[in-house]
Amino acid sequence: MRTRLRQLGVQGVQARTFHAAALRQLGYFWPRVVGGAPPRILEYKAPAVGEAARRLGVAVDRVAVRDLSSEIEWAKVSLVTAEDYERACVAVDRETPAGYDPTTIARLIASYEEVKTERGVIDFEDVLLLLGEMLRSTPAVADEVRRQYRHFVVDEYQDVSPLQQFLLDQWLGGRKELCVVGDPSQTIYSFTGATPHHLLTFSKTYPGAHVLRLVRDYRSTPEVVTLANRLLASTGRRRGPGAPLELIAQRPSGPPVAYTAYDDDESEAAGIAARVGRLVEQGVPVSEIAVLYRTNAQSEAFEQALADAGIGYLVRGGARFFERKEVRDAIVLLRGAARSADPDQPMPEAVRDVLITVGWAPKPPAARGAVRERWDAMQALVALADDLPEGATLPDLVAELDERASAQHAPTVEGVTLASLHAAKGLEWDAVFLAGMSEGLMPISLAETDDAVAEERRLLYVGITRARERLELSFARSRHPGAGRRASAPGSSTGCGLTTRRTAHDAHGPRAGVAVGRPGFSWRRPAHGRVRPGAVRVVARVALGRGSGD
Repeated sequence: MRTRLRQLGVQGVQARTFHAAALRQLGYFWPRVVGGAPPRILEYKAPAVGEAARRLGVAVDRVAVRDLSSEIEWAKVSLVTAEDYERACVAVDRETPAGYDPTTIARLIASYEEVKTERGVIDFEDVLLLLGEMLRSTPAVADEVRRQYRHFVVDEYQDVSPLQQFLLDQWLGGRKELCVVGDPSQTIYSFTGATPHHLLTFSKTYPGAHVLRLVRDYRSTPEVVTLANRLLASTGRRRGPGAPLELIAQRPSGPPVAYTAYDDDESEAAGIAARVGRLVEQGVPVSEIAVLYRTNAQSEAFEQALADAGIGYLVRGGARFFERKEVRDAIVLLRGAARSADPDQPMPEAVRDVLITVGWAPKPPAARGAVRERWDAMQALVALADDLPEGATLPDLVAELDERASAQHAPTVEGVTLASLHAAKGLEWDAVFLAGMSEGLMPISLAETDDAVAEERRLLYVGITRARERLELSFARSRHPGAGRRASAPGSSTGCGLTTRRTAHDAHGPRAGVAVGRPGFSWRRPAHGRVRPGAVRVVARVALGRGSGD
């Protein structure tokens, strides 16, 4: 984004995530405020959570550690301290991880903070918390930051957590130079502490704010937009700050949305791979095609089917592009080569000479999995080198990579994108396949409350609106060949406002069904627990190792 802004002649604009901006500022001010180097950041919570549980005599396994780590993260981004945890759970009717009562988890939160303090480390939530508390308690630092950064624009504001809002308030320092963009209908991360509360109450917080309802959809065809509107219309809520927007498509009409039923998961994966192959033959770039699903476990079948069809793919949701070891190693080699580059050798050729030593080849490997993913990553670097202006040098490429790494702006990897619906947020493709639209997967079987089902509806809405031109929804009647049918066989509801009608089969497999809205679901904003005013300072002191009695 910074590169694009410079091209437009805009200077002094910084585009960063909350964490990236906070980490930069915390590292700069820590020596002045606290002294010494900033603490090391704990990359993974699991070891510290496991140690905290051991000290309390709480039995945990790998799955339990993962769930408890997520619960600790929720508490921290919600500004809920160990002593407030039980009351907060009651206030928001929160279900704790299976097998652990709120009292045990409250004790675990306190023990986890003690483990971190003893090890002299902080976690990613502490980065926001400590900077926010530093700005709140150190006027000189706050003034310096506020002089440098006057205006703030926050995108995806419906997903801001209480902790992020606390930091944003410190950055603003009571000023009103703030623009936010968000859509309550795309709130899909409530399990991590994200809440649309700040967006829905923005006009109350800032009475003079000018509100613009962005209802014109320039991304998707009318067919896609109509389905998205129909899905949200079935919530029954038409007015008020939480009412869904009714989008108005601005693009020309496109292909009708397709609905396909398959006999089993294997057939679904093979059928979608075949459809992808036909789209590629028709000229749709492979990087403009995505297969989206509810759970990460569903990706394996599609990886196998695409590999069998000879179609490249990449799986989103793992390590970020610039955090992958093979990418880091490649950049180190390119940086070394830049220092001794032959000025007479074309830069793209030099890049190929370097990357061929770390897994790149002129043709993709036949193998799937890690080997193919490594090649795809190297090919993305090669493609980026080819895209730079003529005359660009290796140092120019390294500088571009450094800037992209700072902004987490990964180069395009050629391949069909496989991603969970959560990982697809903020992205878009020409063609999208929504797979596994079966009862138990969409909505997922864990969604047992009205609020949970409402979030599943919003998640499906996000999936639908990722498509620009082509959208196909499908489900399998059973998980395995020859198994019994799922609950959402043709003619039954998917539980999120879509109903499929059974249709005849033709020579090419199941024909498209028709989706219709099903009323009866209500969407309401989840309740929010009240946090004691001192909670931020208490958590910050614990993270700093000062104790809560200062």
